[in-house]
Amino acid sequence: MVLTRHFFWRLVLVVVGLVLCYQLWLVGHVLWWVQHNPSTSAFMEARLDVMQDKDPDAELHHKWVPYEKISKNLKRAVIASEDAKFLQHEGFDWEGMQDAWEKNLKKGKIVAGGSTISQQLAKNLFLSGKRTPWRKAEEAMITLMMENIMSKRRIFEIYLNVIEWGDGVFGAEAAARHYYKKSAKNLSAGEAAKLAAMVPNPRYYDKNRSDRRLLRKTRIIQRRMNYVSIPR
Repeated sequence: MVLTRHFFWRLVLVVVGLVLCYQLWLVGHVLWWVQHNPSTSAFMEARLDVMQDKDPDAELHHKWVPYEKISKNLKRAVIASEDAKFLQHEGFDWEGMQDAWEKNLKKGKIVAGGSTISQQLAKNLFLSGKRTPWRKAEEAMITLMMENIMSKRRIFEIYLNVIEWGDGVFGAEAAARHYYKKSAKNLSAGEAAKLAAMVPNPRYYDKNRSDRRLLRKTRIIQRRMNYVSIPR
């Protein structure tokens, strides 16, 4: 009995130690990315694995560009579409989450997410696509780290450079080249609004660029764009 109790507490200490090491690993990455650009993300690596299962020569289209070389139109469009309160909240939009919960409950299926830009970035950078009981807790923890260590501008800069925008297309520059044959700096308001409208389901819209829902959402985003603030 004594040995069993002793083994149990040793096991607890090992688990606590592993959790602390994981936290330090996360904090270390977030601190590093304040000044250094991530070359990839957990989500990008997972997508590449899926693509290379079908075609061993498959590659991702991705090119990092600094914040000032991304069109203000795209910045406004993405915030208008994904997280209108980005500059006001501290990582979580509780009202938005409540609204999403009520919409999903009414429809009987998931039709709205409620995740902020910070939450989406936390998930993309660190977490695989697998759904686990502790995934939301991990996402929340990483979101808090980023919000307390990084500026809003830096969070948004990384987000715009790593999110998926099509089949194997990641980041604003690759998206602008893929869809419009131009740099992210030169996107018009209409082009930016359409790219922002693609964010929730980019691979589908990559293949269905004239989808009525996409075009309707593009018009809504374009009307909202001038009413949002962006990080300076």
